[in-house]
Amino acid sequence: MIPSERLLLEDVVPGGAMWSRAIRRHQTLRLVDLEGGANAGVLLYNRDLLSERYNMPDTLKAQHTAFITKGRVLYSDMGRILASVPEDTCGWHDTIGGHANAAAVAQKYGEKTYQQHRNEFQRNAHDSFLIELGKWGLDRRDLVPNLNFFSKVAADVDGRLAFQEGHSPAGAFVDLRAEMNILVVLSTCPHPLDPAPRYAPKPVKLVLWRSDPPAADDVCRTSRPENARGFENTERYFL
Repeated sequence: MIPSERLLLEDVVPGGAMWSRAIRRHQTLRLVDLEGGANAGVLLYNRDLLSERYNMPDTLKAQHTAFITKGRVLYSDMGRILASVPEDTCGWHDTIGGHANAAAVAQKYGEKTYQQHRNEFQRNAHDSFLIELGKWGLDRRDLVPNLNFFSKVAADVDGRLAFQEGHSPAGAFVDLRAEMNILVVLSTCPHPLDPAPRYAPKPVKLVLWRSDPPAADDVCRTSRPENARGFENTERYFL
């Protein structure tokens, strides 16, 4: 239960929409899959120095993992921790699937433009990310590999990637605790590997609150030796 006096924001991002916000250090953003089967594509940046951003290779190799779940952290390209995951009920969040552009969406679902369908047109994550980045003075040069919360993509022994349908149930949530002042950019467009034949992106609820700094025995700090050093690097940045 989140204490009411700590609550800062509650919002719902409709399916196929976009959102961005600056989040202060030690605030926590909860993403909630309201209906099940949502996909929340996310980009992360250091709000105080936007050239520092989420680094997918370092995040994975430092934690000996291919996915994000409770106890994992999200590293920047400077070896600092942008955000950590102290709670997660979904169990697996995709780090390698990327996102689709307008051509891929049109090829997969058919073309459905704004001129013909107004607010029911088919958006794509690539353009959504660029629109939100533009609001913060960033552009396509600043677009990096994104996370896909609530989606699971696994590789078989031959390296073939497979999207797991029905992975995230209704009500599943994941907490992102900001360890730096961060910019979060989010898109609720479908995952590019989702085999569903119909364009039907799902909404994601957002809850933001003032949380406590990570303690010495915090699960994200102690889950890997590398993470302890990552927290130390981050804390030195704020001295």
